[in-house]
Amino acid sequence: MNLKFSYLYRDGANYKNYNEVIFSNPNNRPVGEVDAIIKEGLIDRTWFVARKWNLPDMHFLEYPWDSEIDHQWHEFEFIEETSELVTENISVEDFLNKIQSDGE
Repeated sequence: MNLKFSYLYRDGANYKNYNEVIFSNPNNRPVGEVDAIIKEGLIDRTWFVARKWNLPDMHFLEYPWDSEIDHQWHEFEFIEETSELVTENISVEDFLNKIQSDGE
C-alpha cells in the first residue's frame, strides 16, 4: 500500500488550505511506525515548514503575504494507507530520511 500524508496551512485568521501527497512504500513500513517518525520531526508534534520537507507550500497565493496573519508553519493532519496512485517522486523512506535529517 502507498501512504497518503495529509496536511494544511492555517493562517492567523483561521483560513485553511488543505493538501495531501502520496508516497510509495516499497519496504511496507507500518503506518504507525511512519506516523511516529513524522511526529518526532514536528514542532510540538503538530507543525512543520513545508519547504524544508520538500512539500508543496499551501499559503494562499491569491492574497499578498500579510505578516499579521501569515507564517511559515504547516499543520500535520494524518498519514494513512491508500491504494491511490503515487504523487511524489520519492518514497516514504526518502521522505522520512529528509524529516530526520532536518532535525539534525
